[in-house]
Amino acid sequence: MDEILFRISVAIVLFGSSAISIYYRRKANLDTGETVSTEEENKIVFLTIRLSALAAVLSMLTYLLSPSWMNWSKMGLLEPIRWVGVMIGFIFVGLCYWVFSSIGDSITTTVATRHEAKLITSGPYRWVRHPLYIVGLGTFGSIGVIADNWFIAGLIVLIFITLIIRTKDEEEHLIAKFGDEYREYMKRTGRFIPKFF
Repeated sequence: MDEILFRISVAIVLFGSSAISIYYRRKANLDTGETVSTEEENKIVFLTIRLSALAAVLSMLTYLLSPSWMNWSKMGLLEPIRWVGVMIGFIFVGLCYWVFSSIGDSITTTVATRHEAKLITSGPYRWVRHPLYIVGLGTFGSIGVIADNWFIAGLIVLIFITLIIRTKDEEEHLIAKFGDEYREYMKRTGRFIPKFF
């Protein structure tokens, strides 16, 4: 019975966060009439992110449809730890909504910025420059814990490490777009965790 509840929880976290992401990304493309090119993206980093994300999603779907197929990568976590993962996953779905609703039409899937992008410094962007990466790590990392699966968790960590590498290029584009305004923003906010001092 608990395994069914864990699978339902994974479905809620996976499809809830994915629906939020798809809605806001599609809305940004429709509202701006602009699809941002991936030409400026580092091809190795871009492919690593895409292939790892595909493998992670397929692994999550495999767990949902037939968990026994993922038994080879089971961690053996205690059920209370998995229930903590459920709570964290649900919290991060809410944070996912907060991040996407804060960035609005400035969201892109690449390091490039939209022509009419605005520098967002409110909501979670008040404290960190890349809250979407942290929320993604928390959301999908929680799925690895709920599913009790090191392969899913490992893929999410690989994606996050690749996003850290990609951040340098992304911030160079943001500096090119917003200049000193972005440099000042960098001084007062952390990249992934808030600056408290």
